[in-house]
Amino acid sequence: MEKIQSLTERQIQILRAIIEEYIATAEAVGSETLDKKYNLGVSPATIRNEMVRLTKNGFLKQPHASAGRAPTPIALKYYVENLMKPKDLSVADEVAVKEKIWDYRQEVDKLLREATKTLAEKTKTLAITATKDGDLYYAGAANILDMPEFYDYQLTHQLLATLDQFDFWWTLLSRHENPFDTLLGEDIVERGLLSQCGVVYYKFTAPHVSGVIGAVGPSRINFQYVIPVVNYIGGLVGEFANSW
Repeated sequence: MEKIQSLTERQIQILRAIIEEYIATAEAVGSETLDKKYNLGVSPATIRNEMVRLTKNGFLKQPHASAGRAPTPIALKYYVENLMKPKDLSVADEVAVKEKIWDYRQEVDKLLREATKTLAEKTKTLAITATKDGDLYYAGAANILDMPEFYDYQLTHQLLATLDQFDFWWTLLSRHENPFDTLLGEDIVERGLLSQCGVVYYKFTAPHVSGVIGAVGPSRINFQYVIPVVNYIGGLVGEFANSW
């Protein structure tokens, strides 16, 4: 926390630009790119110096032999909580989502299955729903293969293997107090490849069913769009389930 509080306005501006570029491209970001694409108002040399400071403070990392930098989970969490402006769903998107699951609102199994499928379609991520009764639903497993991070066979294998593990997802998604949150880095697993992933989840509670629905992707998951979609679909599930 102390490191975050000590960031200067210029460092915050540079960090935001790096994170947004990294989310868009999945590639480490260099000072030249920042200088050309973002109006930071400082010289490339100053940008490089600030990137070195941000790296020393744990906000950036230098992947492999790349000259550029990528944000760490600490930086991404800070971005989500302090810098990001969520893109609200349009009325048309909200109506389309509601129409997709409306016909299934009276049956638990069909509602959760369709809500999970709709979340995967809308966010282009792997969508997961786990209930307190021990059911696990997922959809969109093929979506992760469109993301460069999951060209890593070991990471993809480990993630897909968890789809047979209800206990893993229920423990992960239900142990946090917040009813709606983003999990990154050590939030997901203290050691291992899955710390490279990002999860956005929403808890729903109703007399007949309680559980968690979430979107899973790389750590650079498109937070601005995914967070509002998860929030909306999770809210609908809770609303329908409470009307039974």
